[in-house]
Amino acid sequence: MEYNFLKVNTLQEGICILAVSVPKSLNSLSSKVLAEMEHFLANIPDGTHVLIVTGDGDRSFVAGADIAEMSGFNKEQALAFARLGAKIFRTIETLPMPVIAAVNGYALGGGCELAMACDIRIASEKARFGQPEVKLGIIPGFSGTYRLTKLVGEGMAKELIYTARNIKADEALRIGLVNQVVAPENLMPTAIDMAKSILKNAPLAVGFAKKSINGGYGLSSEDFIALENEYFSDCFATKDQKEGMTAFLENREAKFENK
Repeated sequence: MEYNFLKVNTLQEGICILAVSVPKSLNSLSSKVLAEMEHFLANIPDGTHVLIVTGDGDRSFVAGADIAEMSGFNKEQALAFARLGAKIFRTIETLPMPVIAAVNGYALGGGCELAMACDIRIASEKARFGQPEVKLGIIPGFSGTYRLTKLVGEGMAKELIYTARNIKADEALRIGLVNQVVAPENLMPTAIDMAKSILKNAPLAVGFAKKSINGGYGLSSEDFIALENEYFSDCFATKDQKEGMTAFLENREAKFENK
């Protein structure tokens, strides 16, 4: 399928780059953009082991949801829109492969929520983050209150949401919202280098680790540890575990097959 609002670039190394591309509105998320994202996520190119999500251009990652579209919603339409966005971002969060957000500019509202749905966030020095929804008379609707609290803690999440203020990349790093901050020209090379470092490892094991971390959030410590034990044992039913340990004992590079 050809997309009107997305750009997809598959690299030979097993890396796929997805760029939201709506330049007239700083890559804002309309229902049409979300529909294309939903289709893409159901049809990620075969052989993809790491997905990088970014924004097209040098100004904006995703500046938010499409306010022009939302302004005419009634309560039922707003609920459907919020559920669609939340569903798509939950799909990103639970993909079997790691997802890296390469945040190149404004990541506000739905854009901040998109970045938070990814596993790892690398930000350009030009990036700006925020949940400014209360300025518009609404609240974050694509799971922002949930994920921001999870990432930065309740007090900081409340401060950012209640004040609607935007923060620079260095403050986002300080509070734990992003993993790294790099110069703009180094953003994609850094994201690709991280993806390549992930690709050196067993894809199934990385996927099990992601399931354990995601699945354990909110569980008691005993249940989280029990879940980890299950995924640990699942690794021993894979060929990659045999290859990884044999390669270690033979002092050679492992050749993983994702099996």
